[in-house]
Amino acid sequence: MTFLVKNTMDKKQVIMVAIVVLLIICAATSAYFFIGLEEEENKDNRTGVIVTIVSQQEFVEKVGGDRVHVTVMVPPGASPHTYEPTPGMMKEVTKAEMYAKVGSGVEFENNWMEKIISNNRDMNIVDCSKGITKMENDPHIWNSPVNAKIMVENICNGLIKIDPDNTDYYTQNKNNYLKELDTLDEYIHHKLDGFSNRVFMIYHPSFGYLAEEYNLTQLAVEHGGKEPTPQVIQDCIDMANQYNLQYVFVAPQFAAEPCKTVARAIGGETASMDPLARNYISNMEQIADSLASEFEE
Repeated sequence: MTFLVKNTMDKKQVIMVAIVVLLIICAATSAYFFIGLEEEENKDNRTGVIVTIVSQQEFVEKVGGDRVHVTVMVPPGASPHTYEPTPGMMKEVTKAEMYAKVGSGVEFENNWMEKIISNNRDMNIVDCSKGITKMENDPHIWNSPVNAKIMVENICNGLIKIDPDNTDYYTQNKNNYLKELDTLDEYIHHKLDGFSNRVFMIYHPSFGYLAEEYNLTQLAVEHGGKEPTPQVIQDCIDMANQYNLQYVFVAPQFAAEPCKTVARAIGGETASMDPLARNYISNMEQIADSLASEFEE
């Protein structure tokens, strides 16, 4: 008899535990569902902004904060010289309120901007290059913190135009980020100003604006998007030896083999230098560190 009572109680306990577990699962599922709805609603309430390259994403997000949703047309690791947008990206264009183009002659924009605009003629088109003195045949304006500040100003003005009710919010965010860019500029000067040897070699000439701003000399292995010939590679070897270079820098968007050939010939090595990184400030600091290592004798 005692055994039967105990057994009955055990069954009741099992049933109670099962009910409690079921209630917990239901509560958790409901919470997850409503959080998902809330996140989707928040996303829908944000201003849709399209940018061409990943470096611009930080610029827009720093200014726009939680009031913007950014779509990058040329994803990380892809080259804006050759990339073609996917149908999904073109669909995002139809929902966007603003397109912040680089505006400096990036091939992606040269090839696709007209079609992008035709997909959404109501978008506010912001030219991030407005106010920047451009170099011929070099669209990489963002690779200078001084230029980046101008790009950020243009982005802020664009957001204010389509969302004037949040002018103070955007302006305060912009001013805070401009201070970060000023600190970055000071950091690069601190790292590089003391060197007499100021020459570096890179596969694709992505850092002409950086070189101009900080009195550096950029030597490129590749020119005009063409694979370097054996003679060009030999010329690069000769120049690298002339300036006692230790590194040949290469971006992840390009083939590294020609740089490895030059590096082997000079007894040096290849090193990464990314002109299209997601985290702009930390990447530019890393670039300054890498250049300082090259300039050290």
